Amino acid sequence: MAGPVMGKFFLQKEISGNTRDVFEDILEERRVSSDLLCAMKSFAPVIYQNLTPCHPSALKTIVMESDNLQQAIRQISVESGEPFSVIQKQASRILDEMGHNLKLGAIRLFALSLSKIFKRLYSKVFVNLEGIQRLGKAIQEHPVVLMPSHRSYVDFLLISYIMFIYDLAIPVIAAGEDLSRMKFVGPFLRMSGAFYIRRTFHGDKLYWAVFSEYVTTMLRSGYAPIEFFIEGQRSRTGKTIHPKLGLLNVVAEPFFRGEVYDLYLVPISISYEKILEESFHVQELLGAQKSKESTSGLIKARKLLKDNFGNIHIYIGHPVSLRSMASGIINRSQYNLTPRHSFQRPSEDVLKFISETAYKLELQQIANMVLSPGDLIATILLQNLPVLNYNLLVEKIYWLRNLTEEFGGCLDWPENKSIDEVVQSSVSLHSNIMAIVDSQIILLEHNITEDMTEEMVTKQAFTFLIGASYRNKMINIIIRPALVVLACRTAQSFQKDDIHRSFCFMRNLFSKECILLDGYEEQDFEEGCLLLAKFNAISRTPYEIFITENNSVAQFLYGMLYSILEGYQLACTYVKQNIAESFTEKQYIAGARSFVLEQILKGATKCYDALSSDLLRNTLASFGQLGIVKAKKLSSGTFFSPDAKSVIQAIATLEVSSRKFPASRL
Repeated sequence: MAGPVMGKFFLQKEISGNTRDVFEDILEERRVSSDLLCAMKSFAPVIYQNLTPCHPSALKTIVMESDNLQQAIRQISVESGEPFSVIQKQASRILDEMGHNLKLGAIRLFALSLSKIFKRLYSKVFVNLEGIQRLGKAIQEHPVVLMPSHRSYVDFLLISYIMFIYDLAIPVIAAGEDLSRMKFVGPFLRMSGAFYIRRTFHGDKLYWAVFSEYVTTMLRSGYAPIEFFIEGQRSRTGKTIHPKLGLLNVVAEPFFRGEVYDLYLVPISISYEKILEESFHVQELLGAQKSKESTSGLIKARKLLKDNFGNIHIYIGHPVSLRSMASGIINRSQYNLTPRHSFQRPSEDVLKFISETAYKLELQQIANMVLSPGDLIATILLQNLPVLNYNLLVEKIYWLRNLTEEFGGCLDWPENKSIDEVVQSSVSLHSNIMAIVDSQIILLEHNITEDMTEEMVTKQAFTFLIGASYRNKMINIIIRPALVVLACRTAQSFQKDDIHRSFCFMRNLFSKECILLDGYEEQDFEEGCLLLAKFNAISRTPYEIFITENNSVAQFLYGMLYSILEGYQLACTYVKQNIAESFTEKQYIAGARSFVLEQILKGATKCYDALSSDLLRNTLASFGQLGIVKAKKLSSGTFFSPDAKSVIQAIATLEVSSRKFPASRL
């Protein structure tokens, strides 16, 4: 492993990064010993305060008989006019549909199956041993909530498998209700610890009451760690999705109400060298309908067992004490005045605290992500399309490896191989999108010289967006200095105040593309400037900032954000052309994608990023946040209308000044 202490630019006092923990390959022993013996080993994990594990049926009885749920049922009965017994039966059905049915026998079968599958799919699965030790200690002290990053369906399986291997309590996992409908798989996952919840509750008070009581009962009792994905869904782009706050608010409530002394939140970073579902993700980004989870689909996916997906790194972060986080910020006495079963919205200070906590946990996840050589290759290749000389690539990889480490990135770099061997191995792993041909590395489908067709553009976008999903893992590492470089290119002068204003605008505009904390604009700007000055990319006076001409670091950072900038420019142009119209998000994404496709076919742009529904959705959200479009909620949905003056102003602001415009290639 290479890489210094991570996270030094992520709120240094509050967020610690990867400190060269020792990683262990959990598949190493599995390759030389019996999987069956491993699955049938003695398993008696230590749990919170040495409690006796509660049977799932007993847990349901506790929930149904709880004063809180009974009071909620009475209130709903009065409000709806339905008899208490009817609402009670509805609550019981909801709990039956939701609840886990954790059984050790299923866990053993689960472990046996996964040992064999993981050995087929992955070269190595690394886990940081210090994280395992910290987690084991935390589980005994206070209720624990595990919060992994979410890039693949494999995430659901990995954490439980690791907990079994290391004799830690098996977590109960919040999973989407759609998974429960998969024949055989749904019940098996339920027996492996999954509890199923709806994607949205749509103001269903009874469902919310059952759900919140079920989760808080498990937390108060401490029978098992709870696991959920704070991003709410898999990231299809390699970028971290902004957090969903509902579940975090629910798990924090027992602490706020004084029902538990403390609660540990454990961020977990799962880094894949190659994502199992990368092709499906990109198909969705290009407009294909998301396939419904089904057992038949899982059976068809067995052909993936023939492929190799490289290494996985699981970094179990430091447990975050909710008590310490809330100290001096949250007045918990306010909860004594509110009945537990009431359906009141949390106070503004609680909502702000939950939001800040969620973003800090995501920054912890990001700080401990492990980059692979393939991520660096994709990053360089996408800045040098359509082809790059192989020897030059090797040279640039060496340069970028050092820069990544200097910027605080953690890199999995084989120490016993030459750079040439590492590059060859990584290109082979990603042979579905890149290849070495005649001493050049190419992105597949991009070395075409004939006239473009829509089908060819789609093929090019497909390989580009897969590559971009690995490039995007670099975004949060470089975002601060990259925004300063971009601000220098778009500001009206060299004046520091102008550049700072441009920085703040770009930071707000691109806020959906990365994870940054509100209120830290000054710190982010200064940190970006300090890093650039370290590499002589800028020179500063008290009142001016100048980009160093032909500086390789500045050019690389500009290239990292250029395709995003161009995507937002294209989106602005599309909105301007439809200035008199109102549209839904769905109409906007379809129309903007058609517009970008038309521009690519004309040869006016090569911005394949702008064909992604993720980037287009982000542009609309940012435009709404900045007042470039106005949102109006109607009974038929939310409609957006462009604000003509703001659109024109945004287009002007996004223009790059030619007086100091660098090449956008590394």
